[in-house]
Amino acid sequence: MMNKFKLSAFALLLGMLGFAQEVEFTEYDLDNGLHVILHQDNTAPVVTTSVMYHVGGKDRQDGRTGFAHFFEHLLFEGTENIPNGKWFEIVSSNGGSNNANTSNDRTYYYEIFPSNNLELGLWMESERMMHPIIKQKGVDTQNEVVKEERRLSYDNRPYGNLLQSVSSNLFVNHPYKDPNVGYMEDLDAATLEEFKNYFDKYYVPNNAVLVVAGDIDISKTKKMIEDYFGPIPKGDAVVRDMPKETPITKEIKATAYDANIQLPATVLGYRTPSFTEEDSYVLNMISDYLSDGNSSKLYKKLVDDKKEALAVQAFNLEQEDYGMYLIFAIPQGETSLETLNNDMEEEIAQIRTKLISEKDFQKLQNKAENSYVNSNSSVAGIANSLASNYLLYGKTKLINEEINIYRSITREDIKRVASKYLNPNQRVVLEYLPKAEEIKQ
Repeated sequence: MMNKFKLSAFALLLGMLGFAQEVEFTEYDLDNGLHVILHQDNTAPVVTTSVMYHVGGKDRQDGRTGFAHFFEHLLFEGTENIPNGKWFEIVSSNGGSNNANTSNDRTYYYEIFPSNNLELGLWMESERMMHPIIKQKGVDTQNEVVKEERRLSYDNRPYGNLLQSVSSNLFVNHPYKDPNVGYMEDLDAATLEEFKNYFDKYYVPNNAVLVVAGDIDISKTKKMIEDYFGPIPKGDAVVRDMPKETPITKEIKATAYDANIQLPATVLGYRTPSFTEEDSYVLNMISDYLSDGNSSKLYKKLVDDKKEALAVQAFNLEQEDYGMYLIFAIPQGETSLETLNNDMEEEIAQIRTKLISEKDFQKLQNKAENSYVNSNSSVAGIANSLASNYLLYGKTKLINEEINIYRSITREDIKRVASKYLNPNQRVVLEYLPKAEEIKQ
């Protein structure tokens, strides 16, 4: 019985891997430039309709930060055919759910409906693109919403502005130096006309991708998409000329203060390449090696063995133009931030100078496979992957090929990438201190 169970579980795993690696899709362009990707999966009566716009926090002028995140909220206000405040009610009353999120590089809207409401989802997203109501009342309302979000998620949250404190030192010229949520004084100063112009520039079909995934009929779905999205006028091509950063060649020391914390923190930050480069995948594996789980190198050394840290985490913040690799730690007891920095550097130096063990490397490969399968284990996850792969990576079929990138990574690659990007002279060292310490100095 046990052998049969194990064989069944193994077969199920192989089936999951096969499914995750062979996502079938159809893609094409409408005359107005909207890219469309369809994925048919009739195993459950569910459908995801989603639109990803190539606009994020970096798309702004100096003095007008936070517009993309602001529009994430504003475009739920209502349209010419959806009354103000009724968007979420329409979705929930028809058995659906929806949400949106914004990064520095893109904005993503999606609905998940029973498949018999596919047309409703398409209509709503076409309304958002074609007929939004952008008036002063809605702007004022969402301005207060964004301010409250900033207070809750950043300004009044322990360590809430830590990431911004690092990025403002890692970047001098590129808009990544500013927070995705923006500065409230910029939103307060913006005129209604500026908001309208921003929408007209970025929220156009030729700057977006529509993904429909789930229980659909391809030919019928194509017809509905043409009916609802075909009439939307094409916009001007979006041209980007982002400022370039000069390489960091000398350690940058910085200090920031937070009134919401009692314990200080230290961050080692490094500027890294775009997520489209293979080295970014390697940096993901290095993060797992250093701090994923209780057996990871930094956790075992700083938290378990030496008991110098209450928490430690390494992560690769992937972005379109430049990435950020961060290692964060909170000291325990009388441990100094300098001690933590030295111990973290010791572990990074090991990766720069020696090959990691075959056993540790195999664990990283297994985790990469797991993460890959999980990311495409639902229709909603597949929709997100398809949209991101096309819009940001320029390669929709990456959904079936990304795992091969991880499989091609070697122990030598890990050593090479650490040696290339994670050196002391290439980093920002941030001391993130309680506000009281600022008063003492």
